[in-house]
Amino acid sequence: MQEPAPVVLITRPEAAARRFAAQVEALGLRHVIAPLLRIVGVPHDGAAVRDATGLVFTSENGVRFAGPGRGRPAWCVGPRTAEQARKAGYDVREGPGDAARLIPLIDDLGPGWLHPHGAHVAARLPAPGMVVYDQLPLPPSPEALALLQGTAPVILPLFSPRSARLAAEAARGSPGAPLRIVPISAAAEAAWRAAWPEGPVRCVVADQPDAESILRAIRAVTDTEREPFSAG
Repeated sequence: MQEPAPVVLITRPEAAARRFAAQVEALGLRHVIAPLLRIVGVPHDGAAVRDATGLVFTSENGVRFAGPGRGRPAWCVGPRTAEQARKAGYDVREGPGDAARLIPLIDDLGPGWLHPHGAHVAARLPAPGMVVYDQLPLPPSPEALALLQGTAPVILPLFSPRSARLAAEAARGSPGAPLRIVPISAAAEAAWRAAWPEGPVRCVVADQPDAESILRAIRAVTDTEREPFSAG
């Protein structure tokens, strides 16, 4: 009997999930959007952000809650964040795509720089930080639970260690479907496996920490779907 076609379960926050879903559709794959995180602004020192000499952004949400750039310089972790910072009026320097490789580039910025970020950060940067938003966990939707309990293979792109942990917890609580995870990094894979060490899963880690690389990895997963499923 032929295995059902795989479904991509997209657990990113709503706006990012819808952008990624459009890219998944272009691959000819079915998808379900079921955010496990919700982005909310938090009280912070807005004057300090407005008066900063320059800003370091490691996410587009940092740009969103930092306010207008007014021509100030900004270091951005990668292309998507850089695009949003330019729209907000910053004079952008674009980084290599992840915080670890951004650090050497911003090690000597001088005084007055600020890093607006979320309440959960994977790496501390040389610039002083300020929490401007939070990512609140959401329960898995009924549609997501039905998918995880079904028979069709489920492809789970994992965009951060925290979202990987939440996705693993959801899958562990509703086992059934064959799982293929596509983590954005080794750290995201490790977070999944720490949350569900015994979980049966096929894994392809993105070769670069960005959405385009995750899409390539999803294509690699679907290209090998004729192979027998194996745990581990």
